[in-house]
Amino acid sequence: MADIGNSNRIAREYIDSLRIETRYMDSTNPTLDFTLYGEQFASPIMTAALSHLDHFMFPGAAEALAQGAKAANAALWYGMADDAEIERLSATGARMIEIIKPYSDRDIIYKKIERATALGLLAVGIDIDHPFGEDGGPDIVDGWEMTALRTAELAEICKHAKLPVIVKGVLSRHDAELCLAAGAGGLVLSHHNNRIEYAVPPLVILPEIAAFAGDTPLFVDCEIRTGMDAFKALALGAKGVCIGRPLMTAIKQSGADGVRDYLLKANAELGKAMAYTGCTSLDRMDCTVIRRV
Repeated sequence: MADIGNSNRIAREYIDSLRIETRYMDSTNPTLDFTLYGEQFASPIMTAALSHLDHFMFPGAAEALAQGAKAANAALWYGMADDAEIERLSATGARMIEIIKPYSDRDIIYKKIERATALGLLAVGIDIDHPFGEDGGPDIVDGWEMTALRTAELAEICKHAKLPVIVKGVLSRHDAELCLAAGAGGLVLSHHNNRIEYAVPPLVILPEIAAFAGDTPLFVDCEIRTGMDAFKALALGAKGVCIGRPLMTAIKQSGADGVRDYLLKANAELGKAMAYTGCTSLDRMDCTVIRRV
């Protein structure tokens, strides 16, 4: 099997192996209201931190993602982009989280955080899973060299930043504990679209990390495609989930309206799963409704 080690396939198969108990007695119509870093959203389903959409898709694709997220009252995550693109996305009015790469020139990280603060973004994040290339040497992205973060460096970044600093690419207790000790304001459990083969599916490691993360929000991406997928992650301890590639298809088909409609449909699917299991609000999610077969 050619893709036997493909981490996206492995994550998808794991999500699909999870089954849901129904609990109708004493259940009610659910509420999906979601608060993140003091802001109110329609649900905990958000966009993933996509990057370079205008380059890989078409001019205006990034703004379509932002406009669709705003229309659905969903948080917008976005990845690597130049200053002008981040400013355009911020100008749409979408509540935005910018994910920053681990640049070897750490001054770039600080400058991007300062700009994000000036723009009034919701939070910033650091991609800790992007320091190495295919041969294990330094990764080079758009001509910029990357270097793995040290715990002390992350602690200094968190201390300096006036915004919550989310760490993206956590996939072990080891990294989770170090990032939390450094002051991270959130963790994204992710293998970054098959960045390494045979990666542990985020939902496998999620309960273990949730057990000691306390109030620090945990987020999940990688093969989260539907509201049912979102429900499974939330029941297992996630604060929110991020949908990526399906929204790229939605942009191609219908632009911002496609993004809005996809997110709203996912919200409805999440609401159905919550109602059918007695998890009638986000603070009543229950991991015992999930069983693996």
